[in-house]
Amino acid sequence: MSVTPVEDAMRLKITEALKPSTLEIHNDSALHAHHKAMRDSVSKETHFRLVITSEAFRSKMQPARHRMVYALLKEEMEREGGVHALQLKTRTPEEEERQTAREEAEQGGKSGGKSIAEVENV
Repeated sequence: MSVTPVEDAMRLKITEALKPSTLEIHNDSALHAHHKAMRDSVSKETHFRLVITSEAFRSKMQPARHRMVYALLKEEMEREGGVHALQLKTRTPEEEERQTAREEAEQGGKSGGKSIAEVENV
């Protein structure tokens, strides 16, 4: 039996329905275990942060994309002791490419165009 059944179910449902090119599932539950609402929870899988890149999101605005994911994970969210919080980052492959290029450009700008190794050796 898996020690992360909720995460496993989420991964399976998202993979089957959205066929993502990128799927990151971060279980942030431990960061929120001290919250009053979580005090009586026995689940260690209550707070998740997801990054999903999928063609299925093409021509859809963020609210529609999020509704797609919420619909897929309805059972996990409604279950007693289930998912309490879900942070979503949904994008198309082109949006992911643009973001990656922007991040790389920012990294290059921060080091003055030098590689990290060059900056560290200065």
